[in-house]
Amino acid sequence: MGNYKDQPFPARLRCAWHGLRHGLRAEASLKLQALCFAAVLALLSWLRPDAIWWALVLLASGAVLAAELLNTAIEQLADALHPHESAAIRAAKDCAAAGVLLAVLGALGVAAAFAVHLLRAHGASLYDS
Repeated sequence: MGNYKDQPFPARLRCAWHGLRHGLRAEASLKLQALCFAAVLALLSWLRPDAIWWALVLLASGAVLAAELLNTAIEQLADALHPHESAAIRAAKDCAAAGVLLAVLGALGVAAAFAVHLLRAHGASLYDS
């Protein structure tokens, strides 16, 4: 298996890309979340909001994708180390899934705040006319 800790940066970056590709191939939920992220980027490009909204959306989206990849890693590691039913393994997987859920809820909170911001800005421009 080798010592991955002391690899040069380009080698570690290749490992990360391999993990992302594996996750996108293996996990339907990660594919959906990546598709949603692409749609959100297209929407932001079209709307051209202030930089703070770009930052919030990118952070929230990155958190969702990272949580999903960590969930995938935990599930695969748990299944490899303990393929039989286990209450402890089930709890670990459930906690990892809950982490994804919380990241998604946080991202939806950012989306809701952005929608309110757009509605208020649009409403203010209507009254200014």
